[in-house]
Amino acid sequence: MHIQALGYIGIAAQGLEDWAQFGTRFLGMQTVDRSTKRMAMRMDDRKQRLVIEDAGRNGLGYIGWETANQNNLDALAARLEHHGVAVEHGDRALCDERKVRDLIRFADPLGNRLEAFWGAETTTEPFKPGRSISGSRTGPLGMGHAVLHVENVDALVPFYRDVLGFHTSDWMVKPFRAHFFHVNPRHHSMALIETGRKGFHHFMVELFSLDDVGQGFDIASSMEGRLLSTLGRHTNDHMTSFYTKTPSDFGVEYGWGGRLVDVLGHVPEEMTKGGSLWGHDFLGPDPEMRANRRQARMEVAESGLRQPVHVIEGNYQLSPGVCPWWDQAAGRGK
Repeated sequence: MHIQALGYIGIAAQGLEDWAQFGTRFLGMQTVDRSTKRMAMRMDDRKQRLVIEDAGRNGLGYIGWETANQNNLDALAARLEHHGVAVEHGDRALCDERKVRDLIRFADPLGNRLEAFWGAETTTEPFKPGRSISGSRTGPLGMGHAVLHVENVDALVPFYRDVLGFHTSDWMVKPFRAHFFHVNPRHHSMALIETGRKGFHHFMVELFSLDDVGQGFDIASSMEGRLLSTLGRHTNDHMTSFYTKTPSDFGVEYGWGGRLVDVLGHVPEEMTKGGSLWGHDFLGPDPEMRANRRQARMEVAESGLRQPVHVIEGNYQLSPGVCPWWDQAAGRGK
């Protein structure tokens, strides 16, 4: 596989001020570069992860996919051209703007602008979050995941699977059709949701602490017209999260506790239990879709489906009574 992570996302906006507030006060990102028409944000040691451009419209600008080195980038370009995909090689000015060593540009069959790159610039300057958060889970997993609206899932799966080399994680046909792909151990870095239209559905950022998500939910609940869903937990990647509307009219998922998969050994399967174990009650205008999703959650509850909680070192503590030896060692035993 030539692509190894979601590296960055470019966003089209109608003005920057709302994004400046949303990106820092809610997402907890750090503004690092701003002009009258462009603003970049950090979320880790990379010089930038999110780029917002005042384009006079709202939506997706581009998605940047990371490769390991120049050889992998060149091989990907050759593979794309072999499949009849037009490839544009980025000049030095564009690479400097993206803070990378080299990149290529191309489009998927729906016209979504994609980029692939290698050699992202990092900085030793400490990340300064826009609000008090524990930080984002990135590194080899990339910045999170991206999800597209599509008119027909089947029309786009071959491009991402067979041309770009993404691996299928799982898929769903009820209560809506969707297809999920992984490019590293993160359960999915890319997904397609069949909604009958084209566009950007959402991107996801994963936090180190569950409390970051809960406090983010409180903030989102106080923002007029921003909250898109209640808190919930997904059946496939086991993420505990909620959704809000960004200033560019697509969604952002704010989550914790995502599942990791074996990149090459994972066996994809159809999701038959709906999208969420509980919660994620979307507040949209489609009452039929909302009712279908609620029914799917009721069926999950009746089936007794449970999934493990995925934690990282230092992010958990065993409850008293689970392990008598640990209770004693931690001074909790009597």
